[in-house]
Formats: sequence, structure tokens, C-alpha cells
Amino acid sequence: MFTSALKSFTSNIAANYTLSNTPTSIAGAWKIFDGKNKATGKLVSVFVFDRKSLEPAGGLRSRSNGASRRKIHDEVVERLKKEASSLARLRHPNILLLAEPVEDTRNGGLMFATEPITATLATLLQDQDDQSSSGHSRGRSSRHRLEGEDGGQKELGIDELEIRKGLLQVAKGLEFLHESAGLVHGNLTPEAIYINQKSDWKISGLGFAGPSDNATSTATPPIALSEALYFNPRLPRAVQMNLDFTSPDFVMDSSISPSADMFSLGLVILALYNSPHESPLHTSFNISTYKKLFTSSSTTPSSSNNFLSSRPLPKELLPVLARLITRRQAQRMNAREFQQSGFFDNILVSTIRFLDSLPTKNPNEKSQFLRGLPRILERFPKSVLDKKVLPALLEETKDKELLSLILQSVFKIIKTLPSSQRALTDKVLPRLREVFLATGGKGASADRDAAKEAGLMVILENMRLIGRNCSGKEFKDDIFPIIQLGLESHTHSVVDKALGCLPTILALLDFSTIKHDLFPLIAAIFTKTSSLAVKIRGLEALSVLCGGLSGGGAHDGSDRAISKSNGPPKGSNIILDKYTIQEKVVPLLKAIKTKEPAVMMATLAVFKQVGEIADSEFLAMDVLPILWSFSLGPLLNLQQFSEHMDLIKSLSAKIEQERIKKLSELSSNSSNGFDTSRSNDLMSTGSMSDAYGAFNVSEDDFKRLVLGKGSGSGSDTIGGSTRLQPLPSQSIQTSSSGSPGFAWSSQGQGSSISDVLRPQQAPNSRAITPDQSLNSFAALKPSHVTSSIGNTTGSWSNMKPLRPLQPVKSSTVATNPWASPPQANGISNGWTSPPTPHNLVGNAVAKNGFSQPVAAQNTFSNPPPGSMADSAAKKTGLDKYESLL
Repeated sequence: MFTSALKSFTSNIAANYTLSNTPTSIAGAWKIFDGKNKATGKLVSVFVFDRKSLEPAGGLRSRSNGASRRKIHDEVVERLKKEASSLARLRHPNILLLAEPVEDTRNGGLMFATEPITATLATLLQDQDDQSSSGHSRGRSSRHRLEGEDGGQKELGIDELEIRKGLLQVAKGLEFLHESAGLVHGNLTPEAIYINQKSDWKISGLGFAGPSDNATSTATPPIALSEALYFNPRLPRAVQMNLDFTSPDFVMDSSISPSADMFSLGLVILALYNSPHESPLHTSFNISTYKKLFTSSSTTPSSSNNFLSSRPLPKELLPVLARLITRRQAQRMNAREFQQSGFFDNILVSTIRFLDSLPTKNPNEKSQFLRGLPRILERFPKSVLDKKVLPALLEETKDKELLSLILQSVFKIIKTLPSSQRALTDKVLPRLREVFLATGGKGASADRDAAKEAGLMVILENMRLIGRNCSGKEFKDDIFPIIQLGLESHTHSVVDKALGCLPTILALLDFSTIKHDLFPLIAAIFTKTSSLAVKIRGLEALSVLCGGLSGGGAHDGSDRAISKSNGPPKGSNIILDKYTIQEKVVPLLKAIKTKEPAVMMATLAVFKQVGEIADSEFLAMDVLPILWSFSLGPLLNLQQFSEHMDLIKSLSAKIEQERIKKLSELSSNSSNGFDTSRSNDLMSTGSMSDAYGAFNVSEDDFKRLVLGKGSGSGSDTIGGSTRLQPLPSQSIQTSSSGSPGFAWSSQGQGSSISDVLRPQQAPNSRAITPDQSLNSFAALKPSHVTSSIGNTTGSWSNMKPLRPLQPVKSSTVATNPWASPPQANGISNGWTSPPTPHNLVGNAVAKNGFSQPVAAQNTFSNPPPGSMADSAAKKTGLDKYESLL
């Protein structure tokens, strides 16, 4: 309903301000809306009066009284317009401040804007009465809750200190009206007192204001008491004078003087302490009833009847009320005397008074006041601290000489407030940014001085408190630039304090900001500083960035909410990534030149963290040499040296374990039953693995080889056989005279070739076969007639099927005692010994593969039985190269 009504208005305020959908409060005939300037964002309260609210509830009209009703309505509108216009002429801290002048709306209503207000005093008192009637109130204190813009509840409080503070402010406003403006308020009631966002009490409701009787000249027309005192039942009571708070000077004497306002002030004070919160006079807006009350002492408020209050009054208030609520004008105190009364002789009230006048004090008085203020802050009600003391202190931060003293009290208030987060983000952070960063943003402080750095120290000391009460974005935008000022400071104590804030900083900044903005600053400080303490603090900071603990204590893991996108794994204490630690942190440590034990031990703590993160290869090649160099520092004692050695040993053990584990995994990873750690499989013909000890050859196997004591089973003496089996349909018998055998070992009488060719169930070690690609040794001199077959570089794919050898008669073929049987893989052996003249094979060798049977030569074959003497005498074949064995 109110929104549609606002849309029908045509005014500058409606065009330039955004108004709330519903009124936040009602003050008399005015409905009060929250407003916000569309251009500047300035907050205001917009007062709206709708002329339709004066119409009778039934809506019935008659032509006979239409003219008179219109006249009365016009009079009300003029009275309300006078109230708003009076604010435009009166400027005082305790008079409601006008933001936009009163405007006529299209439907005949009125609209004007003032400073933001939260409620009227009447609203607070009515709220307390409602709580009392429902049984929710315990004591006199009241809490008034209003709906905030963000959907939350704004809580307004009223207690003893706020009453005294508020009454003191009202008295100051009356003093201004009486002595400076020459006006009498005429209708001072709880509805005429407004409370702003700072919990200050402001005077308004000046619709009946006018000059006193003894005023010489004034532009304001006098009060028409005959009309003002007359109650018109056709009009709302809110636009008429409230006789319950009216002085008898008006009703019984028809006298207009400032003392009439002081009588009304006494009745307002009684309403504050009374229960319910109302005036002791109940006139029902009737003049006759009012006069009757003052004819009897029992119905007239006085000290004899406790001023008709239902509750006990403060002792220091009784003499004040006796001089306010009195029938004689000459006995009443004026506004100035009221401010100096014993009712305000209280340390907290006096502190508020001094705080209000703080801008007018000299620097020495300001300094003394701010030094003593933290001692009594705990005695203030929290609502007063939040709404009165804190804003007043922040206003004084413009004085750089007092900045550190002011900030000490500010942060103590933040600790006390239950709504500390709201107070910090809404009030403190904007002011800090304005004071420290107004010259150009991050790192910009051309006018840095000692006083400003003293304030910076206070902020850094309270960084944990700030971190708990602001979000990550607010911290990054408003606080981190201030920390950067501390890190870039030329004062070592400031830099040290800034580095000490690192745990709080890391808990609120994202990984990218830490890596690209914070880490370079810390690295620059560590590199350039000439202070040993700062260098050690820098090393501690690097340790924290690498996942260590700050100052030997644990981080607040529960508070940590680090955004680690593109950074270390979530849940890890490590802040920097592995690359930054290996490529940037370790070079910083390597460049350390000082050998002070404190620096060395702080560096050792960083290396402990690096050892948990870096690769084993990096630790072996880069970290361990640095640690060995640092461990030999001439200034280290035995314990410090031992700690260095403990780390060196632990890192070395870690490297060893990881290396062993890696090699073990490679050894156990087999393919087709062969170890992948070996050079190649049997298809490879160009390796010399056995020359480098890659295979396990036992001493017994070697003896059997060189002594010719092979087994009769046809197995390979050194390693298992992997030869192909011959065709199963043929079995070739050897001659009784000892024809050449096929295997590495000598064959017994009557053994068959098929026995020799059968794969052996053996051994884990690989058979040692001559390697035709042994390029590292000089080739032996081949014989004129070789038993090599065809393609010397052949592969398995070029092999032709092996044909069984035909029996050879000993009478036709001259036996070579050192000849070996033909090779099963069709590959020539480069280790053949030169043939003797009488042992030529002749035409036994064919040109193409195995098409003809041959007696292939093998240097390492065992000689047949009975031929050892002849071969030893001739010194032929392998005997020429016995030195190679």
C-alpha cells in the first residue's frame, strides 16, 4: 500500500532516492521510510505524510461540513509543513538534521528527508511496555528491534546510561532553542525526540514552536494557545498538542516562556522511569481535567508523592525533578543549569560529554583523555560503545598524532561487542582504508611518518582480532594492503610485527595472492634486511609457507580457510607449491652468507620442511650439499651441529629408501618370465651383458665349464637352456668315436641330439652365449673355412627350420677336438678358432643357412674324450688365446 502511494508522488526526493517498501517507524502523522541516494549512496530517512490519513475512517462525507473539514486539513498540513521548515532553519548537533527540504506531493501530501534515524523515544518506551505486558521484560532496560536492509535485526537499547546521555543531549538542544534561536518548543514529548544511528537523541516536532512572550522580534509567528490547546476530535491526536506533557504555564496561565519546556522535560523524565512509560498526568486531551489535577496535591506530581512514579527514582534525580516539576516558573532550572546538575555527575556521563566536545579540546587534553579511556571502556553498556563511543573515536582518526591511541580504544571496543564483525566491517575498515591507503592503494604511502607507523603497529598487533571478524575478500581488499605497508616499512619493529601476522594472513588469502603478492615481499625482506632479528623472522615465515609451525606452535587449523586452487593439496599445511619451494626458496637459503647460529638453526627448520616436500633427487643434488656446508659453520656448538647431522642422516636415509624401493619395483616388474632389469631378451644378439657382471654365474658352474666336467643331461653349464627342440619325428645318434655335441657341455656315449636340444628346467640365471655384437673387443682372426652360417646379423624372423644332422662317419671327417656343434639359432659365432690344416671341413658348409649339415666350430666346446693329449700338444684353436681366460 505504501509503495503504491509513493509511486503516486512526484517529487525530487522520490526521483533521486530509493525508498524502502514499508515504513520503518511512525512518528505522529509521519510515516518514516529508509532511503538511499541513487547517485552517492548516502543513507537518509524520508518522512512522508499522506493527506488521505486525515479522512474519517468510514469515508462518509457531507457537503455541509466539507468546507470546514478542508479548512482544518489545510491547517494540519500547514502545521506539519512548519515542523519540517523549522528544521531547515535550525542547525545544531542535537536538533534533527534536515537532508532534503519539505516538498508538496501530487496528492496534497508532504515529503522531506533527514539524517538516518532508528526510532523515536516513544517507540522505544512502547516496546518496553509491550514486553512487560507479555512477561518478557526483566527490569527497566529495553531492546527495540527493527528490520535492517540486509534482512537482519537492528537492536536498539535504552538503559540508565543512555537515559542520562540522551537527556543531556536534549538539554543541549533546548539550550540552543531558548538562548540562540529564541524559540519555545511548546510540545516536548517522547514522540518529539528521535534517536539516530549513533544513539544520539535529537529534538524535532517543532509544529507548535514559537517565540516567548518577552521576545522582541522574531520571524516565527507566536503560538496561538487558544487554538493549540483545543482538542479537535475530527483530527488525529498526533497532530494536536499533548496535554499530558504540557506545562501549566500554557493551560492555566496562558504564558509562553522557556521554563514551560523545562516542565515538559521533567514529565518526560518521569515517563522514562515510570511503568508503564507514560506521563503521571492523565488528561485525556481535556483542559478541564488538566486543571482539576492541579487543584489537589495528591494528583499533582511532587517530591512528597514520589512525583506519582510507580517505581523508585534515582536519588540524584529527586532534587532535579523538584526544580523542574514546580508550579512556580522562577523556581525552575533552565537548560544550562540542568546540564550542570548532580544527575550527570557520573564518570561515564562525563566521559560522553568530553567525547562530544573532543574536537574543541587541545592536543594535550585529547592525549590525556585517550590514554585513560581504555581503562573505563568495560564499564560502558555495549550499545553505547557501539553507537556512540566507537563512531566518535573513528571521527578523530584524522589526527595522525592521536592515531595509535585512538586505535587502541577502537580494537578494545571491537573485542567487547557481541556484533564485532558488523562493527569492524561497517565502521572500522572503511576508516582504516581512508587513513592508510588514501594516497594510492597498495603499498603507496608517500607521507609515511612515525605517528602513522605507530598506528600501523597497533593494527598489526590486533591482526588476529581483525582476521576473526572479516571475510577473505574484505581482508584482501582492505587489510592486506595495510600489511604490505608494514612489510615495506623501513622500521625493523614494524616489519617484524608484520611478519608475525603470517598465520592470520595465510588463513584468509587465496593461493594465488600468497604466491604472487606475499611471497615476493617476504623474499625481498629476507634478502635485503640488515637486521638479524628480521632475517630470522623471515626464515620463520618461509618455514610457515613450506608447511611449518609458526613460533613453534600450531596453526589454528580450525580457522584456516585457505583457497588452494592450483596450489598444494587441500588439507595440507603446505602453502607454496613444490616448484616454488625447490626453485625459489632453496636458492634463497643457499645464498645466506651469515653464519650466525640463530640464522643457521632457523634455516635448518626451513630445510626440515623442504625435506618433506622436495624430490629425493633434488635433495641429493641440491639440499644435502648446502646442509653439509652449513653444518660446518664455525660458530655452531655441539648440539646445533648434531641437529644438522640428524637432518642430513634422515634425508640420506629417505633418499636411500626411495632409491631402493624404485629399483625393487623395477626388478619385480617382469615380462614373459624375464627380468626387465636385464639388458635384453634372448632375441638380442648384440649385448655383452655377462662381461659387465649382469648375470649371476656361480663359481661351481665356471669350474665345470673350464674343466670339462659337464653333466650328462645336456643342460647348459652356466645358466638354463633356452634352445629350440628339434622335430619330434627324428632322432639322430652320435657316433661312438665322439662326434661333436650340440650343447655347451660334452655328451655321453649314445646320447641323442634330441636330448641335447631339449630345454632344461633350470635356473634363474641366463645362459651365457657368445655375443656377435661385442664391438668393444678386437675380433679374433677367423679361419679360412668358417662354420658361420649365411647372414651374420640374422634375426629370428630370417631363420630357416633346423634340419637334423645326418650321422657322420669318423673315417670321412677329420675331427677337430675343439669344434662345437652347429648353433641352433642360425647365427654365426665370431669366436671360432682357426682350423688346423688337417681338420678342414671341406665342402661341408653350404652357402644358404642350414641346407647342408656342418660341423660348426665352437671355441668353448668341451673336447671329446680321448683327444685332450693331442690338442694340448698342438696348441691350436683356443689355446693360442688362453691369455684371454
